[in-house]
Amino acid sequence: MPVVTRRLLTDAAVFVGLVVAGIVALIAYESLQTPPVASSPSVTPQNCSPEPCANDQGYTLWATNVHLQGDLVTMEIKFQNSSSSTHASPEDVQLIDGSRHSSGLVTGGSQCNTWTRHEFANGATFGPIAVCFRVVNTAPPFTLRWSPDLGLFCCETDIKITPN
Repeated sequence: MPVVTRRLLTDAAVFVGLVVAGIVALIAYESLQTPPVASSPSVTPQNCSPEPCANDQGYTLWATNVHLQGDLVTMEIKFQNSSSSTHASPEDVQLIDGSRHSSGLVTGGSQCNTWTRHEFANGATFGPIAVCFRVVNTAPPFTLRWSPDLGLFCCETDIKITPN
């Protein structure tokens, strides 16, 4: 193969590689700028009861006995799984207050528990578990954000929570 032809093929391959890398970078940038569709409360599937609850692809979370004591929101949560998700994890839930401050589970005291990752059998239930979250803004309603592990690009569900 002549040197000129080899040089042209190398230059063409480098150019094509740069174009593909640019397209991948653009797609990645755009996906970071666009929030996931499931995070919009208007399209959140709510085919569960009693509310407040959320059902994502056969994986359901219920929140009951919601109370506000000072800056501490307490509630019981329960899971039922008939989906492809294999587990429930404490990292999957957080509470967002009216100031958009996000809080993970807090522990301590008889009413504030956590759990280790719980592996599901198909259709199994887990809970209820008494959990607590600290809020900065104590004005309800609050948003319980649930991020079940249903795949690489799935899901984040918001559940409006109002203390009893």
